[in-house]
Amino acid sequence: MSNFEQFHLDFYHSNYTIEDQEEGCNSYGSDKNLCERRKSQTEKQPAGGAFVPSDMLPCPQSYTGQILKPVYSPDAPADLGYVDGFDEEPPLLEELGINFEHIWQKTLTVLNPMKPADGSIMNETDLTGPMVFCLALGATLLMAGKVHFGYVYGMSAMGCVAMHALLNLMSVSGVSHGCVASVLGYCLLPMIILSSSAVVFSLQGIPGTVLALFIIGWCSLSASKIFTSALAMEGQQLLIAYPCALLYGLFALLTVF
Repeated sequence: MSNFEQFHLDFYHSNYTIEDQEEGCNSYGSDKNLCERRKSQTEKQPAGGAFVPSDMLPCPQSYTGQILKPVYSPDAPADLGYVDGFDEEPPLLEELGINFEHIWQKTLTVLNPMKPADGSIMNETDLTGPMVFCLALGATLLMAGKVHFGYVYGMSAMGCVAMHALLNLMSVSGVSHGCVASVLGYCLLPMIILSSSAVVFSLQGIPGTVLALFIIGWCSLSASKIFTSALAMEGQQLLIAYPCALLYGLFALLTVF
């Protein structure tokens, strides 16, 4: 037991003192500042057995909130860089580019060829209405016993490419593919009236031919009016109406025959 007690005392008691540490620090000139900081910290720290009053001890802050519910602090910054995405995000239809008010205005402009067109609205690349009108044209042709969905989309694509090239040659500002497809698609609305008439009676006669010519003139007049208003091409409406009449004449032949 005496050996164990001697080992215990040797293990916990050491001859190393702070003076030895200071002497070791003084032996190195490069570590003077480090030694001075250590010395000042040692002087500030109270001894292990010294009594420290309870008033001088830091008081731990007690948590007064509820579980999973943080306590609001008035000192916290108001803006932490977080924005509620659901309140700040635009509506889904606006992100998709679907504006029902503009669709309704474009539809009324097509249905009334004498109404002046708003160039700022007609210059938008809105393809919602054209897609709906193409589907409606194919559906009415299907009701008449004609499965021509491929012809409708094929002639629409070729017509948009041809009109885009022609309008870029005629206008100064130029036009985009989306604008051409939007205008030609909206002006396809009167052609749906012709295909709906083919469901009720046959168009292969004089009344059907007259109605088809009237619908072709209606579509081409509406399209040329919108193009001249959107692209500032005053005085060139007849030049634009001629290729539009050729394009809508193909749809009329598809509907009649």
